Amino acid sequence: MTTVSVNTYTHSVTYLADNMLKSVKDIIVESGLDPSALVGDWEFYKTGMRTWLQTGHLEKVVLEVFDPATDALVVRWDIEVAYGWSANGDGSFWTDTDQLRYAIRKSGVHPSRLRYRFIVTRKAGFVDVVGWVSASFRSTVGMVRQSLGTTVEHNGLGASTSYYRRT
Repeated sequence: MTTVSVNTYTHSVTYLADNMLKSVKDIIVESGLDPSALVGDWEFYKTGMRTWLQTGHLEKVVLEVFDPATDALVVRWDIEVAYGWSANGDGSFWTDTDQLRYAIRKSGVHPSRLRYRFIVTRKAGFVDVVGWVSASFRSTVGMVRQSLGTTVEHNGLGASTSYYRRT
């Protein structure tokens, strides 16, 4: 039974990491930005996320969209992890792409000159993954947080999405 639980948890981790990354890609594409930087480093991001999901250290994935001329944050998307996984789960798994697309449309299409960066937060005691470095967030002062609720779920291991927009 333990082997089944471990394999099932690994499947949940893979599903969540893949769909969180796909959500980030959807945000970038639907917002009118060039996804090539994310897609070019897809395996790098997936390796870090899967490693920290597997150990329970990944807290949040953040996509900052900013103006390179001013370095000011335009919009920020947060995807927060919820560790409620259960080996006795009902086998449910889903990704709410409709809710995400609605929020992206509401946030608006951005000028292609804007840039983005991918940041994660992790709990203390996380293992190092080659290539990942520390980063600080741009200020969200003057912005309002909009919550979408849970957007990815697999046997209780899930992620909820929110975004910050100018008031």
